[in-house]
Amino acid sequence: QVQVVESGGGLVQAGGSLRLSCAASGSIRSIRAMGWYRQAPGKQRELVATIVFGGNTNYADDVKGRFTISGDNAKNTLSLQMNTLKPEDTAAYYCTALTISKMYWGQGTQVTVSS
Repeated sequence: QVQVVESGGGLVQAGGSLRLSCAASGSIRSIRAMGWYRQAPGKQRELVATIVFGGNTNYADDVKGRFTISGDNAKNTLSLQMNTLKPEDTAAYYCTALTISKMYWGQGTQVTVSS
């Protein structure tokens, strides 16, 4: 079992920045990749960014160049630096941890971008 807990959400004006953090615990040696997803009201949950430890990162097209995902495998932490935020980035953001058998989800942290 893996547990992930997000922090760092909040309210920010358009053009501003926020940094989300995620801490993993439990069977952390089983984690192969981590990522961030988001879900806006009335919309489906969508991928924001993923990182494979020791490997590649992947971003949704609409956050490329604005968001940066980073992870520390030794500390079992994940971050998402979000710059130049837009009102359409408003959503609940979820941290995920992928093992060979299952994807684990956090409870989510709310990001609200005002225009």
